[in-house]
Amino acid sequence: MLAYMQRTTVKLPDELDARLRHEAERRGSTVSELTREAIETFLGTQSSRRRLLAAGAGASGHNDISERIEEILANEVQPSP
Repeated sequence: MLAYMQRTTVKLPDELDARLRHEAERRGSTVSELTREAIETFLGTQSSRRRLLAAGAGASGHNDISERIEEILANEVQPSP
């Protein structure tokens, strides 16, 4: 864990807050730990983030994209170290 963490206030609907607290208790964890885990999972880490440049291929003006999608994706997605 980091030596210093920033405190952030999040407003949740009652039902979501109850679900969060129930899940934290079920896991034997704290609400803070579960919230950090959920945010990290949603946002990913810098090292695991991938940007698929081929996602905009439909607007490229090329008409053979569907036939070449495997080739395009192979060129765009680099394996994580």
